[in-house]
Amino acid sequence: MIQRSEYQKSLEELQQDILQMGGLVEENISRAVDSLAKQDLASAEKVFAVEEEIDKLERKIEETCLRLIATQQPMAKDLRKIASAFKIITDLERMGDYSVDIAKVTKRIGKEKLIKPLIDLPQMARIVQEMAKNSLDAYVAEDVELAKAVGKDDDRVDAYHKQIFRELLIIMMENPRTITQATNLLFVSRSLERIADHATNISESVIYLVSGKRIDLNE
Repeated sequence: MIQRSEYQKSLEELQQDILQMGGLVEENISRAVDSLAKQDLASAEKVFAVEEEIDKLERKIEETCLRLIATQQPMAKDLRKIASAFKIITDLERMGDYSVDIAKVTKRIGKEKLIKPLIDLPQMARIVQEMAKNSLDAYVAEDVELAKAVGKDDDRVDAYHKQIFRELLIIMMENPRTITQATNLLFVSRSLERIADHATNISESVIYLVSGKRIDLNE
């Protein structure tokens, strides 16, 4: 078994790697939506490149978790910390995947004229990005109240998604030629809504880490 000091160092490095992965995910959410709003195809391509970095970090963190379990046989809170890390990186990886999905929409739409100014989607994305950041801040600080606040922000994202759905539906009904692009924009809204769900999942993992209790913040 590795020395206790090395073990603690490994746990700290694990946390730093998760934060690095989360930082890349946050940036990619912003980059993906910004590339759509500005119809910046080069920026959309950058999303794909960063996703590869996110995937590499996920594999590295998985290996660290498995090594710590195998060599240290952690108990109680240390075991919850490693189990939470497994869950958190899975959620972060999915958040990254949804950012890629948004970038794919940017490429599909290309330079064609947008059917409406993109105001709500960027605002929705800012809330989602803040949720991602706050969920990771809660993880580092083991802050249960901040984790619960992320769950409340999820309601705001759901409200945006419903509003965007209604607006796009009206546009499609008024002009069937907009259906393809409107469907793509609706797909973006859905992707952001799913990212918010995963940020909420991370917050639930934080609560489990601190208290040992599993709570559904979407109830």
